[in-house]
Amino acid sequence: MIVRKMKLEDIEKVCEIENILFSSPWKSHDFESSSVDNNNIYLVVVEHDEIIAYCGLWGVAGEGQINNVAVKKEYQNKKIGFLMISELIERGKGKNLTAFTLEVRVSNERAIRLYHRLGFKDAGIRKNFYDKPKEDALIMWLHM
Repeated sequence: MIVRKMKLEDIEKVCEIENILFSSPWKSHDFESSSVDNNNIYLVVVEHDEIIAYCGLWGVAGEGQINNVAVKKEYQNKKIGFLMISELIERGKGKNLTAFTLEVRVSNERAIRLYHRLGFKDAGIRKNFYDKPKEDALIMWLHM
């Protein structure tokens, strides 16, 4: 299993995962424009030439806004998310990012536990942030 930078040729497979896991999935052009911006970091996890997970962040003013975190269902609960987000944070620190933030559905207890293990702290609630179904988001921050 390797974690590497997302390439443009990865986007089709990334979108397949995105469409399965999310009710409001990003489109290929969203990943294209985000992954080629030098301020941003987008990673994939590959096992046996198959993309099994991906994540990304936008680097803005010394902070990393984590926008995408996804692990194929059959690979969940195998510490892949921890590995991937840890690598994302390390690469972010390499770009002089000193804080990281994200939103997560308040019902996504597994993801919230993962982010807590990585050192993220709860910072507030964004009311009705998600659609399909409508749900609040927990805002989390990690400061270096």
